[in-house]
Amino acid sequence: MIKLKIEKEDFLHLLFPPRCPFCDEVLFHSLFAKGELICGECKHKLEYVREPACSRCGKPLEDERQEYCYDCGRKTFEYTQGKALWVYKGIVRDSLYRFKYHNRQEYAEYYSSELIREYGEWINKCNIQAVVPIPLSKKRLRQRGFNQAALVARKIGKKMNLPVFCDVLLRIKDTKAQKELNDEERKNNLKRAFKTRTNKVQLDHILLIDDIYTTGSTMNEAAKELKRAGVEKIYCLSVSIGRGY
Repeated sequence: MIKLKIEKEDFLHLLFPPRCPFCDEVLFHSLFAKGELICGECKHKLEYVREPACSRCGKPLEDERQEYCYDCGRKTFEYTQGKALWVYKGIVRDSLYRFKYHNRQEYAEYYSSELIREYGEWINKCNIQAVVPIPLSKKRLRQRGFNQAALVARKIGKKMNLPVFCDVLLRIKDTKAQKELNDEERKNNLKRAFKTRTNKVQLDHILLIDDIYTTGSTMNEAAKELKRAGVEKIYCLSVSIGRGY
């Protein structure tokens, strides 16, 4: 009789096969090609952020002669520079919705892997000392059960050997969902929404992590509070971002 040796990980894959984070189809091929966390069809549908892009927030632009997007051209931001992985639309938008509202926490593995593949070198060049996720309010965290930005931040920190501080920045105001508000309302909605745990943060360079970047109001208010506490440079990294035109 031939005995087959099945590793615990392979057995779990057979019982609970991983699913593509975009179409939610079972990834049977991952049993034979470990490391593939996405189906081939969705891999070709993803729209990565490429140049030309805003030199401040990283939004994709139409004109390569343009330095800033519409928002960055008319506002002053407290953070140093931002980058994002995918354009927020289609399968990316649907995936992030399931990630946040349908408890698909496993998606953070692919998001973080791709963020590092695209921006790992940039993160190293920025001399990042710690990774900090955009926090949720206590009420929102209780309702959802997890902070989606913290899941991605922890995986990035682990893969890049960087400390992750989920308690450096607190959300002290239970704000409305930004997607429901116009530009002016978003800005007022987030005023004084964040607070650092201590008056002095003993870090010079921080990487802020969030899942979606729209107008930049959330990142800016968080960066403003971190600067107030003594952080010199704040860099931003998002899973997805809107267009800059």
